[in-house]
Amino acid sequence: MEQTLIIIKPDAIQRGLVGEIITRFERVGLKIVGMKMVEPTAEQYHEHYEKISKLISRRGKDVFDVNLDFMMLGPVIVFALEGLGAVELVRKMVGGTEPASAQPGTIRGDYSHVSFSHANSVGTGIPNIVHASGDAKEAAEEVKLWFGEEELYGYVSAHEHYTQPTSPYKKHK
Repeated sequence: MEQTLIIIKPDAIQRGLVGEIITRFERVGLKIVGMKMVEPTAEQYHEHYEKISKLISRRGKDVFDVNLDFMMLGPVIVFALEGLGAVELVRKMVGGTEPASAQPGTIRGDYSHVSFSHANSVGTGIPNIVHASGDAKEAAEEVKLWFGEEELYGYVSAHEHYTQPTSPYKKHK
């Protein structure tokens, strides 16, 4: 089973979208193995956005600073999801980073619409609802950054009864 990290950003919390977002992930069969509401420090965001995902290295310090200001607008909800191909599935469900070009049916496509050019013109971060790990390596590092081992829980979900080789629902020959 693969784990991935989601951060529900301040814009989604302030708009009351938390339940809608979590429901989408649960409905597809991903299970929540850790969750908490936190108000991260600038240092925690630097660890997350630069040391793991290399935002400053890829896009520059100005982009990082604008993103940091946006993320510091309020608390966030951080959660770890687990499931088959969790990283790729979550990326598909979340949609493109730029809400204006995210496909309808994705979280960003359904709940956000701002373009990079508009955000840049007003000097703000882009309100794109959630952060999702970019790949499996990044996901593992992010989950480790945001959760201690004692904060992650193992249990068997109803969905796993249908996807695991030892499922009691499989026909025996």
